[in-house]
Amino acid sequence: MNENGLEEKRKKSLLSKFISKKNRSRIIHLGINILSIILFLIIWDIYAQFVNESYLPRPYNVFRALYLSFFDEDFTGHYMGEHIISSLIRIIYGFVFAFIFAVPIGLFMGWSKYVSSAASPIVELIRPIPPIAWIPFAIVFFDSPWDTTFIIFLGVFFPVLINTIFGVKRLDPIIIDAAKTLGVTRKNILQKVIFPAIVPTIMTGIRIGLGIGWMCLVAAEMVGVTGGGVGFYILAMSKVGRYDEMFAGMVIIGILGFITVGGASYIERRVSKWMGLR
Repeated sequence: MNENGLEEKRKKSLLSKFISKKNRSRIIHLGINILSIILFLIIWDIYAQFVNESYLPRPYNVFRALYLSFFDEDFTGHYMGEHIISSLIRIIYGFVFAFIFAVPIGLFMGWSKYVSSAASPIVELIRPIPPIAWIPFAIVFFDSPWDTTFIIFLGVFFPVLINTIFGVKRLDPIIIDAAKTLGVTRKNILQKVIFPAIVPTIMTGIRIGLGIGWMCLVAAEMVGVTGGGVGFYILAMSKVGRYDEMFAGMVIIGILGFITVGGASYIERRVSKWMGLR
């Protein structure tokens, strides 16, 4: 075999290794995702042509308005980037505070029957109340951005709390007994044994909580909290009949939510793989 034949064979070998079974599956799923998005946009565009386009703008008009919103001030005197920053600050604050409180409380409620007996009635009394129902209270008692932060906190807190409690209670008792046999004190079991073992469960709660948090954010910004935000932008544009800008704001929320929830899902997979669970 000549040199050119060997080189071609080597390239084919490298290509076959790169396009492994796992990579082929990923490529197929990616292709399906792209095709579904294209199909959705086509159906949207066709349907928009059969209704009043002033109420349901075509995709081109929406994405054009989305692009221009970053360079042209809206009638409230702000750019889209400013609204995004306001919303991100609120979602970050709400998430951080929810995580700081939910994880320790969930650990102790899952670990101690006495703590669970004391805290469960309060948790089960507050948990069914929709976070949106707290908006009037938040507006009266908090200033921006803490009014919306409080609503997001409630939306994220309970999914993280419940998943943390579930993770502790479903933990195999043999693991705890083995840790005690190896000399781990009861005081350190939560920190050194239980918490590392339930990290994937906590990450699942975070992913669910973030999705709820974005819904709470938009609702709070629409209802009457101050300080702008993407939800405020969506409502403001709808009031003046600028529906292409309104849909552009909805697209922004979808993108931001996809990025944050997708990031949490990625971290969850990496943590699970690092702990040998996948």
